[in-house]
Amino acid sequence: MTRHFVWDIFVRIFHWTLVVLFAANALYTNPEHSLHHYIGYAVAALILARIIWGFVGTRHARFRDFLPSVSGAIRQLREMLTGQRKVHLGHTPLGALMIYNLLVTLAAIATTGYMMTTVRFFGVQWVEDTHVALVTWAEISVAIHVAAVLIESRRLRVNLPKAMISGYKETTGPL
Repeated sequence: MTRHFVWDIFVRIFHWTLVVLFAANALYTNPEHSLHHYIGYAVAALILARIIWGFVGTRHARFRDFLPSVSGAIRQLREMLTGQRKVHLGHTPLGALMIYNLLVTLAAIATTGYMMTTVRFFGVQWVEDTHVALVTWAEISVAIHVAAVLIESRRLRVNLPKAMISGYKETTGPL
């Protein structure tokens, strides 16, 4: 078993704080209550901080370490379908696509949520509909993300949730 430091403290705190805040707003708060708005502002601040960290952070936190790649995603799907076991230290190609998807989606949710609090867009139906559709898309994406993490953890024999807590990936296979 080889231990690799992958996820810095900022990435881990960002990840788990975002999980808690998104779950709170999606499942527990009343959208008309100010707490829902404050949580939305906190999510927006987190997303902004993560974007900055994506340029100045540690190796595996930087966007250049996990650029979106259709060919890489297809290669990873092929590995999965043929039973090949290739462990990636940072994000996998499919994981990278999901990270970008979630960052853009959550930023758009925060933007439309803020728009609904302004005089210009308050009560404007397309803004509300877009906000609701984006939240639904985010919920679907989160479900896919969690399922993929569990499937890949089992397939690769790497405890990915534990790595996002400790910062270390423990691997036995080829990198």
